[in-house]
Amino acid sequence: MPELPEVETVRRDLQRLTLGLCILAVEVLLPRTVAYPGKDEFAQGLAGSCLTQWQRRGKYLLGSLDSGAVLGVHLRMTGQLLWVQGSAPLPAHTRVRLRLEQGWELRFVDLRTFGQMWLVPAGVEPETVITALQRLGPEPFSPAFSETYFQAALRKSRRPIKAALLDQSLLAGVGNIYADEALFLSGIHPLTPASQLSDAAKSRLREALIRVLQAGLEQRGTTLRDYRDLRGLNGNYQGQAWVYGREGDPCRLCGTPIQRSKLSGRSAHFCPRCQPPPGRVET
Repeated sequence: MPELPEVETVRRDLQRLTLGLCILAVEVLLPRTVAYPGKDEFAQGLAGSCLTQWQRRGKYLLGSLDSGAVLGVHLRMTGQLLWVQGSAPLPAHTRVRLRLEQGWELRFVDLRTFGQMWLVPAGVEPETVITALQRLGPEPFSPAFSETYFQAALRKSRRPIKAALLDQSLLAGVGNIYADEALFLSGIHPLTPASQLSDAAKSRLREALIRVLQAGLEQRGTTLRDYRDLRGLNGNYQGQAWVYGREGDPCRLCGTPIQRSKLSGRSAHFCPRCQPPPGRVET
């Protein structure tokens, strides 16, 4: 699933390429992709509107329109937004087509069909329609993600630290890839209960989260299977990943083979030497 660096990369591309262009027509090829309102109202409400701003909240994209409405997008597991000329061949899993001025199209392509789009009416707060926005925690690059906040949030959590980091109500935008990477840089095993971490370990982890997310942004995200940027190009972070996707490969620091375990249905990559297993309070 695209995480903060991937979604932010798409947002920046949308901001650069689409602002000021008007939507001439909309074609919904898979009705259930439109979470709100119905597909006909979605298409009619977007047609004739011009894009004025793109924002990101967690893993959600929010496009402001000159009508006052907001276009919401969540890529989920396999969703892609592609910016192409209208004459380009249509990918097999295209779900929604937005035809814009100058012959451009913004296409929502989604193999697994879990991605969603919303049209929030003018005068309505996006959180009212896209209700998951109400439950998001602070953004990692915002002042709200302070050391005081992070220390307190983890102190009362008995979950494994990897599971805590995937909780979007604790921290918005972090997922499997960058949680594993930050835990490695912090020397923390993913199964360590969050409440057992010392303040020093939590401080290291907070700094590592910011560091790996920034690195992911600089490399325009991570592509292992489905993620592509707006032009259909891969991200580049996977080439420098410390542990994620490197099961069996030697640790870049100590040479020990990277291991992978299952945690609540998700994978966790770690170095068993650099990240000692739980059983003692981290220092």
